[in-house]
Amino acid sequence: MQSRECEERASARNQYTLWRRSSGRGKFFAFHNHIRDNRLPKPVERLAAALADRYRIESELGEGGMATVYLAEDLKHDRKVALKVLKPDLAAVIGGERFVVEIKTTAALQHPHILPLFDSGTADGFLYYVMPYIQGETLRTKLDRETQLGIDESVKITTDMADALDYAHRHGVIHRDIKPENILLHDGRPMVADFGIAMALSAAAGGRMTETGLSLETPHYMSPEQATGERGITNRSDIYSLGSVLYEMLTGNPPHTGASAQQIIMKIVTEDAAPVTRLRKSVPTNISAAIATAVEKPTRPSK
Repeated sequence: MQSRECEERASARNQYTLWRRSSGRGKFFAFHNHIRDNRLPKPVERLAAALADRYRIESELGEGGMATVYLAEDLKHDRKVALKVLKPDLAAVIGGERFVVEIKTTAALQHPHILPLFDSGTADGFLYYVMPYIQGETLRTKLDRETQLGIDESVKITTDMADALDYAHRHGVIHRDIKPENILLHDGRPMVADFGIAMALSAAAGGRMTETGLSLETPHYMSPEQATGERGITNRSDIYSLGSVLYEMLTGNPPHTGASAQQIIMKIVTEDAAPVTRLRKSVPTNISAAIATAVEKPTRPSK
């Protein structure tokens, strides 16, 4: 029974991975065909014109639930950057002025495992922020390729991420969206991207956007508090998410999977994660125990 469940999980993961890779390639080549023909998609043309005095957009790097990422040239500093532009519907909910105010908190973070924020602002209705362009891959890409990582490598990545989170938490910043897509690997060194972006979005939205709404694209790493839409999110939420990432690095799947975001969220709220050692017997008991502590559900006060 356990073997069959693992096979079903692997099958679902493989289907998702193939879809991501094929759709990603299509977008990449479509964008470059526009570049080759000396024309950009109309929304990108408007964005490029609005930022022409500061950044030159070169290509699309990827697209997520909250933003589209472009490779751009920082004209003032003569360097490559990752220009992230919020989706129009999200930008409409938030509003430019509030977003710029809230995201300033992120710009103050300086840590070797946190990708810094270079710039942010509004331009012709677009909300954008700028981070360094890192030549490497995301942890998501690595996991899609390798499924499981070595125990020592997984622990090292997690330790570095925990150090970054501890630093941010001591400065009053909660990430709220820790997931493999937001962990970049550069020369073997992990770096957390989009630090504080989800917090800025949530705060800027002024309660009009729930934690769940911000994370529906990748709900596997959401804490139970986020899954139930609680407003008072604490540092504990990031710890849960990081524990879920380590769980996947070691076992090949996050703690809870399902056919839909709603199913996954329900499991996060109601079910305990299977012990890591049940899925990978070679994981030391102390590491398995640490993961179990990280992903345990918060104790609810008795009525």
